[in-house]
Amino acid sequence: MANTSDIRNGLCIKYNNDIYKVIEFLHVKPGKGPAFVRTKLKSVTNGKVIDNTFSAGHKLDDVRVETHKFQYLYNDGEFYHFMNEADYTQIRLLEAALDRPDLMKEGEIVTVIINSEDNAPLSVEMPASVILEVTHTEPGVKGNTATNATKPATVETGATVNVPLFINEGDKIKVETEKGTYKERIKA
Repeated sequence: MANTSDIRNGLCIKYNNDIYKVIEFLHVKPGKGPAFVRTKLKSVTNGKVIDNTFSAGHKLDDVRVETHKFQYLYNDGEFYHFMNEADYTQIRLLEAALDRPDLMKEGEIVTVIINSEDNAPLSVEMPASVILEVTHTEPGVKGNTATNATKPATVETGATVNVPLFINEGDKIKVETEKGTYKERIKA
C-alpha cells in the first residue's frame, strides 16, 4: 500500500478495477482546508486518460512492476512486436499501451513496464528523445526567419512534427518523445 506522498510520474496503481499509470501530478496545499494531490492517470489496458484528485494521506493500491529493455521489431497493423534484449523472447502490445508509437522506428530500444504478479506488459516508455530523418517538408523562404515560424515536416516513421523554416528534406532532427516536439537539428 502506498499513500499520496508516494505519487510520482510512472507509478502504476490499481484504481476503479483497472491499472493506471500516473502521467502528471501536482501536490496542492491551499491556505484553507486540507492538502490534496491532482493527478492525470492513463489506463494501461485501454489508453484512456482521466483526471483524479486524491486527498492527502489517501491509501493507494500500488502495482509492483519490473522494467526490461526491449527492441521494437515491427507493427503488423494491429499489434506492435518487441523482443526482450536479455532472453530474446517476443511480446506484442496494442497501440493503447504505447505513448507515442508514431515516433518509434524499427530497432529502437524501449523500456517495457511489466506487472510482477502476472508478468503482463503494462506500458512502454520511449527514450526522452529520438533522432529521425525528415522525409518531406516544404522548402523555407529565404529571409523569413525573423519570427519563430514553423512548418510541418514528415519524418521517416510517418509522424508529422512542426520544425523551424531552415529544416530541409534529408536533415536529421531530434524529437522530444513526450510531447512530439522538435528539439534541434543534428549535424551529420
